[in-house]
Amino acid sequence: MTDILNQTWGQSLASYGLSSSPHNTSLTPPRNGTGGFQSPISPAMDKAIGGITIIILFITMVSVGCTMEVAKIKAHLLRPKGVAIAVCAQFAIMPLAAFSLAKVLQLGPIEAVTVLICGCCPGGNLSNVFALALQGDMNLSIVMTTCSTVLALGMMPALLYLYCKGFELESAVPYAGILVALIMTLVPCCVGIAINHWRPHWSRVVMKVGLSILLIASVAIGVMSGITIGTSVWVVLSPRMMMAASFMPLIGYLLGFVMSSLCKLDGPCRRTIAMETGCQNIQLCSTILKVVFPPEVIGPLYLFPLLYIIFQGGEALLLVILYRCYHLLRPPAKEATYRTVGSKVEALKAPAC
Repeated sequence: MTDILNQTWGQSLASYGLSSSPHNTSLTPPRNGTGGFQSPISPAMDKAIGGITIIILFITMVSVGCTMEVAKIKAHLLRPKGVAIAVCAQFAIMPLAAFSLAKVLQLGPIEAVTVLICGCCPGGNLSNVFALALQGDMNLSIVMTTCSTVLALGMMPALLYLYCKGFELESAVPYAGILVALIMTLVPCCVGIAINHWRPHWSRVVMKVGLSILLIASVAIGVMSGITIGTSVWVVLSPRMMMAASFMPLIGYLLGFVMSSLCKLDGPCRRTIAMETGCQNIQLCSTILKVVFPPEVIGPLYLFPLLYIIFQGGEALLLVILYRCYHLLRPPAKEATYRTVGSKVEALKAPAC
């Protein structure tokens, strides 16, 4: 595995026109400042960033759990058509989109693994916000987030193994570490569900306090990351990585909507599945990249999810604006017409979308 990581590291540097010493066979990049990613300023700073990243993930998943209601989850599981279509869209479209973009853009091995991990992550809670803004089916949105998070325990390692074969990197991905991270993701989610079930009046307080801590922690990790990686941030902002980050969510939104339309779901369900497909769990992705991979291997690429969320949010916001404009400008709905059947009066319903 060490040999594979060494080879991967060298190819990754070469893909950016950087160089490393041909005599350096360890995983540690050169420290002469002329090639390779710079090591963190101190191990303490690197551990601090990793710890804050885990805290952000924990708070996020507790908040997600606080939005889930056991009764609504049961109701959707008893009629699983919408959930099944949504989960298929999540784990079929996004990993394939990530793999295709990595191939088309000719990303280096480490960059390709970074994009694949982002594409294989389950849906994020940001999709719930955008589904609400698009007047989607909120019960389906929350249940889909729940199901994709649980199924990611098995699907994410399996999909990574499958797609990494295309880059001959299946042995370079730390599956055990990813599995542990996924298990640890479910724990705070279950805590949030328990709070909302037994102490529902606590849920709003938990989410408000959690949001405040989340904002402070995000600013802190941004500042520390800037200090730690310095000018190496331009690796993340390279044209190819920017294109991957911009196209992935857009592909998810469009194909998620198309797939749900082909399955003849109604309008709210279509919009919900579109958002759930394109929005990834960025906090989980950042945690995996920062904590599971050694810093000298992943370099500044653990910040790629932050780049992804900018495009993810921006494109979703644009879709919300377009939908709202369409909603305002479209002709008003026709009033219902009625007919008399025997002694009863029945409304003539318009055909479902």
